[in-house]
Parts: sequence; structure tokens; C-alpha cells
Amino acid sequence: MISNSVSNKNWVFRKYNEQDLLFYKENYSLDEITSKLLSIRNIKKEEVQAFLSPSIKNFLPNPEIINDMQKSTKRTANAISQNHKIGIFGDYDVDGASATALLANFFNSINVPYEIYIPDRKKEGYGPSAESFKKLIDNGAKLIITVDCGTLSFKAIEYASNNKTDVIVLDHHQSEINLPKAYSVVNPNRLDDKSKLNYLCAAGVTFMFLIALNKELRSNNWFFKTKVIEPNLLEYLDLVALGTICDVVPLVGLNRAIVSQGLKILNSKKNLGLKTLFDICDIRTKPNVYHIGYQLGPRINAGGRVGKSSHGANLLISNNPKDAFKIASELDHFNKERQILEKDVMDKILNVLGNEINEPVIIIYGKNWHEGVIGIVASRIKDKYNKPVIIISLNDNGIGKASARSIVGFDIGSVIISAVQENILIKGGGHKMAGGFTIEISNFEKFKSFILSKFKKLSNSISNIKTLYLDSVIAPTALNLQFYNKVNALAPFGSGNPEPKFVLENMKSVNNKIIKDKHIKSVLVGLDGSTIKSMAFNCVENEIGVHLLKKDKKLFNIAGKLSLNEWQGQSNVEFIIDDISVNKKLKNTVPSSIG
Repeated sequence: MISNSVSNKNWVFRKYNEQDLLFYKENYSLDEITSKLLSIRNIKKEEVQAFLSPSIKNFLPNPEIINDMQKSTKRTANAISQNHKIGIFGDYDVDGASATALLANFFNSINVPYEIYIPDRKKEGYGPSAESFKKLIDNGAKLIITVDCGTLSFKAIEYASNNKTDVIVLDHHQSEINLPKAYSVVNPNRLDDKSKLNYLCAAGVTFMFLIALNKELRSNNWFFKTKVIEPNLLEYLDLVALGTICDVVPLVGLNRAIVSQGLKILNSKKNLGLKTLFDICDIRTKPNVYHIGYQLGPRINAGGRVGKSSHGANLLISNNPKDAFKIASELDHFNKERQILEKDVMDKILNVLGNEINEPVIIIYGKNWHEGVIGIVASRIKDKYNKPVIIISLNDNGIGKASARSIVGFDIGSVIISAVQENILIKGGGHKMAGGFTIEISNFEKFKSFILSKFKKLSNSISNIKTLYLDSVIAPTALNLQFYNKVNALAPFGSGNPEPKFVLENMKSVNNKIIKDKHIKSVLVGLDGSTIKSMAFNCVENEIGVHLLKKDKKLFNIAGKLSLNEWQGQSNVEFIIDDISVNKKLKNTVPSSIG
């Protein structure tokens, strides 16, 4: 472990088992680095093949192991057989848009009438309301399906029930003991659900629902009777992968298979909206997790943050090239606007943080901060200080809308639900790492005390020290295509399967270039004279940038990950710098240099 990096992070090398490493090499004919990375990730010996070649077939369970699934599919199949219009109520984020589009595209392919409803973030907020359900019912919806929301929508669902309209909830957010009076609630995060699929996002839950629904329609001979061609659900995996990656759920088990196969479907560009967005982003290489998480996702999200909330879902549903281009172009514009707003709000909040940064949980409110970006800003501040962050935007009526982001070990979603149950908050919910709520500002101090007391009970098990986990020391000569492909055998990377991080020792900067006033592109040379190309993102104003731009030419160690740069038919491996250490030699580690 090393504690004096320029970013004040502890560098910790992940442990591996030498015997397991040898077993992988001998029994699966794997190389040194792949075997080591598998051991670090504690992949069971009998699961190595499934991990390296994840397929839907190997990981897909019977969807009916999720509570209420069979009940839900039978009700939906009944609505379809009667040609009833189905209302789809979705959320405005990427997961919600993806789940909405999954249902819409399926219904469209089998000629079932439907209507989507995505609430306006600022005017309506998260989740269904009696007013929004009334609009769907007035427009002829005989059945309403909520996606990525609904588990805590007691009043709205009671309204639908009183108006003789069944509601099916497809969700993954944390629940209370009591459930709303819906026809059914399909949510692997229900407290009584035993499916062990609680890691799925809403798009994943919706995909499972479609598999069960398709099976129900088939068993009823509906496709034969209506002469409708049965959809190939595997072709929808690009949308499921989109929601899975952007909602940052763990890429384990079924999720890993979904993303692995979904990327292949994405590469075929069957979905017109995604293809159009790819073109606007000028992505010319084979799509990967980075493209989805950092280029497509933010643009789809931008409609809900600063533009039109329904744009994301409508893009993913569109079959008209002209419409798709118009929506994708507007989303790209909204994303640029979002970036400007985000910087503005970030600057305002950093200017007023004051002593709040010394609190174990940063909780702050301000007047009319843009609700569409406070979640992103909370995430940035959480990363900066390694503390849970809650930002509340207060309107003129004394009502605050909040976004929360947390750290490992502090389940913010459960805490928010508890605060709702204690009548401290008007409404709210979320996940372990993120949440949102509405509060009367007169309850702010009470809420702050509630949060801090909850955190205090867990504080002994939560570390405030930033840790950078590393997999191995490598030589500069390892930055080649062959080594990159060995590491990439463990892809897709993400939450639950972190991208391998490496260290290069005793490097020296020989050339630096500032890109877009934010990033630094460098040429580094090792003791053996070999050179590498590197990139450090968003570092010009921090310690990493300061060190790279120094003129003293002293040796330093770099920590980060490999990146494949493909341009005009050429493929080059570069190093993305996460941190720098001025130590000439790492201490307390015994990693092998590879490459």
C-alpha cells in the first residue's frame, strides 16, 4: 500500500491466489495476466468458461421466479387478446427510457395499441401521479404498466384502482413492507422476493417480463391465431444493455450476459434511434461500455434533465429517420446545455459549501438550483470528498427537491424511505447508491439530524480514505494490442466487474499537450527507453495536471487503465492516468511485472 500519491489516495493491490492462478493456466490454457485477473475477481473454478463467454442461455432463469410475474403476463396477454390500449408510464432517465422503449417496440411489433407517458421532471417530478394516470385513462388506456417507478406510488395507483384500471408495476427500486394496491408488482427488490435478481435494472426486469409475456402469448396460440410474427427478443438486448450500463447496476450474472450480447446487437445498429445517436456522436469504432455510459447515455438523459422528458424514450422507439435525426440532434443540444448548467450549479455550490465539507454527510440546499443537474453535481462532489452528498433545490414555496449520492456502505435509498415513514419527507426513494426526495424546508434540520444519526451508526465500517485498487505492476512494453486483448477477455467492465488497473513504475514525461483546456495528453518514457502515450482527463486544475506539467523531469509512477485508440484503421494502446505517485519504488507490494 502507498499513501502519498499526488491525489492523496491509498494505492492498494488486490490479492490473488497463486494456486488458483496456476489452476486457470493449466486447466483452461490461459495466460498469466488473464489468470491473475480471474483470481483477483474470485471467479470460481467451475465458472471460468461462463465468465469469459457469457451467454443469455447460460444465465437466464425462468422469469416466473420473480414475484407476480405469471400474474402480470396473464393480465397483459388478456388485454392484448381484447386489443385493449395499454398505457406505459416510464421514468425520464436512461433506464426508464430503455424500459419504456422495450415495451413500446414489442407492442408495436405485434400491433397492440399503446401510449407512453414520461413525466416532466420539473413540473411533475418522479413517478406517477393521479393526474398523469387520469390522462392515460382518459385517452383510452385499459391497463397501465409502470416501468422504473411505481413501487412507492400509493396514491396514483389507488386512483387508477378506483377508476377500474389495473396497474402492473415493473420496477427495481427499494420497497417498503407495504405495497401499493396495484394488480401486481414485479420488482426483485420487493422485501418478499426470493428470485435473487435484485441486481437487475428496470430494463432488465422489463426484458424478463417480455420473455414471460411472449411465452404466455405463444402458449395461448395467439401468434398463430392472429398471424402475427413472433418477435425475436434477443434483438432488444441493445436497449437492455443501454439501461443496465447507464443505471450502473452490477455487471454480474445475467447482467454480464445482457451487456455482452447487447453490445453485439448494438454493433449491428438495428435500433434506428441508437444508430442515429451513434452518428451524431461520431462513434466510428465497435461500441463498448464507455460509448454507452459516457456518450450515448448522457445525451439520452439530457432530455429529462434540461429539455423534453419524453425525448429519450421517443428516440429509442422511432422508426422514422427524419424524426430520429431531429430528436437525436435536440438531445445533443440539450446535453451541451446540461454541461453549462452543471458547471454553473457546481460553481455556486462549491462557493457556499463552507464548513459542510467537514460533516460526515454533506447536506446543502439553495434557491432554485436546476433540478435536472443537481444529481450530477452531487455525484461530482461525492467523488471529490468521498462522502455521501445530498443537494436540495428549494422553490419559492419552501418545497425542496433533492438528489442524493452515496458511498459504499451507506444505503441512501433505505434511509430516504425511512425518513418518509417518519414523516420527515413528503416522498422519496432510491437505490443503495442514489436517491431523491421532496421535503418541506422547515424539516431540513430534522432531516439533517436524522441522516447524520443513521450515518454515525455505520461510520465505524465506512472509510473516509480514498482507495485506488490496483491489479498489477506492468512494464511499459505491455502497452500493446496483444496484452490489451488478454485483459479485455474479462470485459464487459463496470460495477461489479471493475476495469483492471495497472501501475507503470519510474516514468518520465517528455512531452505534454493540453486538450480542450481540461485534459492532458502526454508522451512518457520508462527507464528502458520505451515510450507510451497517455491521457489524464479533467486534470488541468488538479494535482495530477500540476505534476505532469512540471519541468523537473523527475521519475514517478502512474496508475490507471488501458485504452484502445482506433483511428483510420490503426489500433494503438494508450494509458489512461488515474493517479500519480512520486515514489520511485512501491512499498508493501509484491506484484509481478507483466509485459
